[in-house]
Amino acid sequence: MHSRSGKGAPRAFMAALAVSLGITSASAHAEGTLRIAEQFGVVYLLLNVARDQKFIEQEGKKEGLDIKVDWAKLSGGSSVNDALLSGSVDIAAAGVGPLLTIWDRTHGRQNVKGVASLGNFPYYLVSNDPRVKTIADFSEKDRIAVPAVGVSVQSRILQYAAAKQWGDKQYDRLDKLTQAVPHPDATAAIIAGGTEINAHFGNPPFQQQELAGNPKAHIVLNSYDVLGGPSSATVLYATEKFRNENPKTYRAFVAGLADAARYITQHPDQAADIYLRVNNAKIDRDLLIKVIKDPSVQFKVAPQNTFALAQFMHRVGAIKNEPKSWQDYFFSDPATKDGS
Repeated sequence: MHSRSGKGAPRAFMAALAVSLGITSASAHAEGTLRIAEQFGVVYLLLNVARDQKFIEQEGKKEGLDIKVDWAKLSGGSSVNDALLSGSVDIAAAGVGPLLTIWDRTHGRQNVKGVASLGNFPYYLVSNDPRVKTIADFSEKDRIAVPAVGVSVQSRILQYAAAKQWGDKQYDRLDKLTQAVPHPDATAAIIAGGTEINAHFGNPPFQQQELAGNPKAHIVLNSYDVLGGPSSATVLYATEKFRNENPKTYRAFVAGLADAARYITQHPDQAADIYLRVNNAKIDRDLLIKVIKDPSVQFKVAPQNTFALAQFMHRVGAIKNEPKSWQDYFFSDPATKDGS
C-alpha cells in the first residue's frame, strides 16, 4: 500500500489501511499478531529478510506463539507516524527524524520509543545539475525530492547541514526547495532529467541507481559527513502500550530482526535475491549486491550515532523535550544495549 503524500495521511487513508489489515480503530489486540509499516529501499532489507525467512514467526514459536504478521508499505515519516498513532500498525519503520518527532509528540502519553535500528547506511543527496556541487549552490529554481518535507530523516539531515553551513537560525533555509516524492518516482526523475526535480535526498539502492543511470548525477552531500560517521538513519519504533501488553510478540520481533541481520551478513547474495523477490524490484542484481557489500553499510539492530541529530533538533526547536541520551528515545533491551 502506498501513500503519495509526505504530510499527514487523511482519515480516509488511515481507515482504508485499517480495513486492509483487518483491524478496528482500537489498537489493543492479543499476543501473536503484529502489524508493521515499512517503506522503500534496501534500508528495509532486515524486514524483507525477516519476512521472507519467517524469522519473526520462528522466534514466536520459541515464545509459545503462532505469530501472524501483516505488512503495509507507506511513503514518508508523516504517513508512518499517523498510522502508528491511529492504531493501524504496531511497529513503524522510518528515519531517526520521524522517531524523534513522534517521541517528542507522545512524551508522557503514548510514549513512543525506538525498538531497534535497521542498520547503518550512508544517505546521499544527489543532483543531476553540474552547477550544484555543495548545498550552498542550490538556488530558488532547484527542487529537492525527499520522502516527507520537514520531518523525514533526509529533511532533518539537510537542515542539520544547513545549520552547519549558515548557522542554527537558518537551519530551515533549504526547506522551501524540498518536495515530498516517493523514492522510486524521484529516482526516475533524476535519471530522466528535464523535470523540476533536479535533486533527490534518497537512500540505497535508489541513490546508486541514479549515479549509475545518469552521467550528470553526482553526490552533493553524504549523511555520514554531516553526522560525523556511520549512523543509523532508519529505525523501528512502537508505543509503550504495545510493548507492555505484548512482551512475547515484541521479543520475537526483535529476535527475528537480529536473525535477519546475521543472515544478511553471512549470505549477502541470497539477501539480494530476497530483496528483489519481496519488492518485485527491477534494480540490477550486481548493483544491489554491491550496495549490500559496501563496507560503509552495516546490518545491525543496535542504533548508532543518533544523538547528535537529536541534540540538533532540540536546539533549533524541532522537538520540545530535550533528550539527555539516546536511551531516552529508545526502549531498553539487551539487543540494543550497545547503541548510541
